[in-house]
Amino acid sequence: MNKGKYDNPLKATLKGISDLYSKKAPSIHLPTDTDLTGKTVMITGASSGLGYAAAIRLAKAGAKVIMAVRSGIPERGEAVKKLSGNEQVFMYHVDLLDFKSINSFIMMLSEDGVQLDLLISNAAMVPLKSRKTPQGLEEMFMVNYLAPFHLINRLLEKEIIKTPGSRIIIVSSESHRNPDGFDWENFGKYHEYGIGETVARYGYFKLFLTTFGCELSRRLKTGNKDIAVKLLCPGPVNSNIAREAPGWMQPLLRGVFSIFFKSPEKASDPVVYFATAPAEEIAKIPYLFLMQPKPMDEKATSPENGRLLWGKSEKIIKELGYLDTQK
Repeated sequence: MNKGKYDNPLKATLKGISDLYSKKAPSIHLPTDTDLTGKTVMITGASSGLGYAAAIRLAKAGAKVIMAVRSGIPERGEAVKKLSGNEQVFMYHVDLLDFKSINSFIMMLSEDGVQLDLLISNAAMVPLKSRKTPQGLEEMFMVNYLAPFHLINRLLEKEIIKTPGSRIIIVSSESHRNPDGFDWENFGKYHEYGIGETVARYGYFKLFLTTFGCELSRRLKTGNKDIAVKLLCPGPVNSNIAREAPGWMQPLLRGVFSIFFKSPEKASDPVVYFATAPAEEIAKIPYLFLMQPKPMDEKATSPENGRLLWGKSEKIIKELGYLDTQK
């Protein structure tokens, strides 16, 4: 894994600030009509940060909102109801570190007859160091990539994501450009690392996620599924994603985040855009960085990489015995 713009917390923070304040072409704009009445939206990682802000904004637009979270039940959902004036807000527990929890969550959605018009895959984490999941995988690999891969595919299999016209919105990161390639030989293997390697590995797993999104879009088009897949990087967000940073770094990060980074509400603009803009308008915009259309890294858009990633991911899940959502 190469050393680049996002290989340590300080460099990543400075690059985020630079990106946020650099001069760019005119942005696209949010539609004036954001009526989502009759639509059902699910957001992972919706109890804080960008996901929470998006939940409030989409509930205000009239959507039925499902908050898929590990914590914050029921208080965060009640807060979204109060702030949005929309009582159609529901919370489901899911732990994206655990395949058993994900499969139970999918079964609950199926049993409750949930049908999604919009899925916003937002949950992510930046741990202080490597840790193992209940199934022995590395936590950041699981939450930032393999859990979304598994969850989205099983929601499609169970036809919980509706067609026609439904949308899958994946929150990725510009740091997907940082790795110089894929280490296929060690794909999915547990790897010990500390704070010095966390940011670089975050970018590596965002490369997986972005590559998956591109391959998913190709497969849905080949299967004539009227489901749009959109990816985005919201830019630097004043959130609690770095909550595991060392104690001495916390005051510095809080200060920098509050002064220079976007509020979660403002950072959720590209999510709201992809959720509410007319289908014909977003058809030719696969990826947004902030509110700017931008090509994704060619490693992520490569069909060969997409096929390899898909096959290796399914193999890991199958070997662990969790392809069947009944387990």
